[in-house]
Amino acid sequence: MKLFGRNHIIISVITFAILFLMNYLGNDQPDKLERALMTAGAGVIGLSIGLFILNKGKDDKNPPQNFD
Repeated sequence: MKLFGRNHIIISVITFAILFLMNYLGNDQPDKLERALMTAGAGVIGLSIGLFILNKGKDDKNPPQNFD
């Protein structure tokens, strides 16, 4: 999956929506909006970093020898 491509944006929006709703609806503290936004934003950032690391070595022509 290409980073910041069409599929990445769609998955990021779905991830944000799910995390936001889980935290907003399941929380009864006074700062639930801020917590839900921060958690959802952190989830999307974590997803993007994970995809960046995953795609970094995808087209590597010289993989490390004797990796295991």
